[in-house]
Amino acid sequence: MNKEQPLDDIDDSNESKEHSEDSFSSEEEEIEIVEEPLDPLEQKENELSDLKEEMMRLRAETDNFRKRLSKEKEDSVRYANEKLFKDLVPIYDNLKRALEAPDVNVKSLKEGVDMIGKQFLTFLEKHHVKPIEALGETFDPNLHEVLSQIESEEHEEDVVIDEFGKGYYIHDRVLMPSKVVTSKKPQGSSSEENASSEETAG
Repeated sequence: MNKEQPLDDIDDSNESKEHSEDSFSSEEEEIEIVEEPLDPLEQKENELSDLKEEMMRLRAETDNFRKRLSKEKEDSVRYANEKLFKDLVPIYDNLKRALEAPDVNVKSLKEGVDMIGKQFLTFLEKHHVKPIEALGETFDPNLHEVLSQIESEEHEEDVVIDEFGKGYYIHDRVLMPSKVVTSKKPQGSSSEENASSEETAG
């Protein structure tokens, strides 16, 4: 047979139980909040691991950048003349078309060659290639390549009097020199000039 418990005792008992539960819950919260400090050695190892990962990532990015740069450089060399040939191929096509045209005669062939010549000059101008003016100019070793010399009384010494091959600039640089013939004084003219000078002086 159960003995009845007084109401006051029951309340006290409940309060005590609630207080005990609250205390226990509060202790759990404190346990969750408080973190145990890392061991300094473990902390340094973690930092070192992070640095290694960062270094590997940067190394991979650098390798990829180097490979991409190398590929771009290789392509720029391989396709450097792409634009040039895009302009040149139509000229060749016109030449081929002129040679393969039916009923070709001298007149039509000459007209076709003249047209292709003008087209080619336009191509050269577009790519900043211009001819070197040589005839009548004083010989310049930077612009002219002398193939021969011819005695001439009509010209001063070392004047370009004939041109076998046209020279060209590309921008401000010599692409190829003119192949020229220059003048020289006729043999004996120097001694005659000296004798004449001596007579005048005497």
